[in-house]
Amino acid sequence: MTNADPDLPRTAAPPEPCLLIATAFDQGEVTQLRHSAAACAHGAGLRGQRLNDFVLAINELTTNAVRHGGGRGSLRMWRQARNLVCEVSDHGDGLSSRLLVDHRRPAPDSVGGWGLWLARELSDTMDVESDRAGTVVRITIRLPLPHPAPD
Repeated sequence: MTNADPDLPRTAAPPEPCLLIATAFDQGEVTQLRHSAAACAHGAGLRGQRLNDFVLAINELTTNAVRHGGGRGSLRMWRQARNLVCEVSDHGDGLSSRLLVDHRRPAPDSVGGWGLWLARELSDTMDVESDRAGTVVRITIRLPLPHPAPD
């Protein structure tokens, strides 16, 4: 609770984002990071297919960071209101402008482009910022409403 004046009603402090993971990673840590992300997302309330989808999206982004972003990256995941947010960044050469604007499903015989497309499809929102200094991809998924405790 916050309130310096004892004559005013007490008010709750506004909710702050709750950081769940903040870590750097390289190729050898992608699998463990996927397990950690799954545990955090489950702890935040995701279940079933929504949990599986979000973890797969995260895995695609971390794999892309390793493959295309200089061999390593960083991941942050936090809870913000009713959303779970995951941000993956790298220090690669950035994405082509075509990949940034083209949201169509890659052709079945396409070798690349599947990771970003999957991450976009499996999350509720996805934002990408990319330039020659690297790429930051932020995905969100809406958390379910908590079930009331039985009486």
